[in-house]
Amino acid sequence: MVFSIALRITGDPSTAEEVAQDVFLELHRSGERLVGEDHIRYWLRRVATHRAIDTLRRRAHRPEAGAEEWDDDRSMDDDAPIGSISLQARIDELLHALPEPMRVVVVLRYQEEMLPDEIALLLGKSVASVKSHLHQGLKLLRRKAAVTMKEYVREPA
Repeated sequence: MVFSIALRITGDPSTAEEVAQDVFLELHRSGERLVGEDHIRYWLRRVATHRAIDTLRRRAHRPEAGAEEWDDDRSMDDDAPIGSISLQARIDELLHALPEPMRVVVVLRYQEEMLPDEIALLLGKSVASVKSHLHQGLKLLRRKAAVTMKEYVREPA
């Protein structure tokens, strides 16, 4: 769950691994004060989300050229035929194109199946703000999918 949240928010497996390691180290340090399975699950989601967001913000201020930028196998070539890119990879690409607040809310709602009030509590935002980010994020995803994934999008009736 921790790695998955970090991966969906950051979009990079190695960064997600680092975030997950940090989260579990923090869990080890804070273990005594966490009581019950639900409390631990909530804590893990909260810390993983915030650590992933912090990592994105640090990366935005200090962009790094990683080895994966030079690896042709990992990059998505815009000139590649549509069928050569998996559906999941294309959806991930659309998800990572969303602005950070929208992406975080969409991941927590649909991947972690959290309710808007749970997300609001986790992020320290109002429920209205969470619902707004969710609505705008889904709207933007649909618009982008209609343009880039025409073969998968149904036409309105």
